[in-house]
Amino acid sequence: MANRVVIDPGHGGVDSGAVYGNRLEKNDNLNLALAVGKILEGHGVEVLYSRTEDVYSSPIKRAQVANAENADLFIALHRNSSPLPNTYSGVVTLMYDEKGIKPIAAELINRELEKVGFPDLGIDIRKDLPILKRTNMPALSVNVGFINTDSDNLLFDEQFEAIANGIAAGILETLNMMNETTENTHTYRVQVGLFGVLANAVYLQYQLMLLGYEPLIVSQGDLYAVQIGELPSLDQAVMLEQELKRVGYDTLIVRYE
Repeated sequence: MANRVVIDPGHGGVDSGAVYGNRLEKNDNLNLALAVGKILEGHGVEVLYSRTEDVYSSPIKRAQVANAENADLFIALHRNSSPLPNTYSGVVTLMYDEKGIKPIAAELINRELEKVGFPDLGIDIRKDLPILKRTNMPALSVNVGFINTDSDNLLFDEQFEAIANGIAAGILETLNMMNETTENTHTYRVQVGLFGVLANAVYLQYQLMLLGYEPLIVSQGDLYAVQIGELPSLDQAVMLEQELKRVGYDTLIVRYE
């Protein structure tokens, strides 16, 4: 079954978004959204658009439509703006929180746009945006350069195809990671200790909590294992194991079906 992605060109209709001279954000957003969607469709992704022409739909309505379509990912496309022209430059991606795949997806997209020439301004947490708060699937708002910065507009126009390809590449890589996680029925933990006395396991658990970990105590017959993580891939478990070894713990990777 094909992945389903909602592409949301920000603003539209009576809502122009940011304005700089004769340039309207809503137009840049729509042009880029259609280009990104076409690339994704070429890779077998089912793309749903919140708009394909210059019409207005409320952010809450856009989120409701995405939820009704049971999409895997929601990507809003915007341009940024600042109080004074030609002050800031770069790409920043917004999200409601840093749970799940969202920060990874944001980093992938930002990294691709950095290759095109935009400074990577990182990610920003926004609790006030309905399209990020009301969507049931991972949702991002990618702000592609500042519309009131001439160098960003020049880059947007001259490297438009590369920008669209970069955003699509980040989305495709995110979908691949999501599919691998879904298909993988195994989870991994890193075992840090095995004790015959519960009090000793509790003491180690406390030490690990002081270091910022969330260890579990798992009964194994008459023994008590102290384990960390609920990781979907062996690679992630190996990384955690190496981290724990560096701080002096003897470790063992345990796979659960």
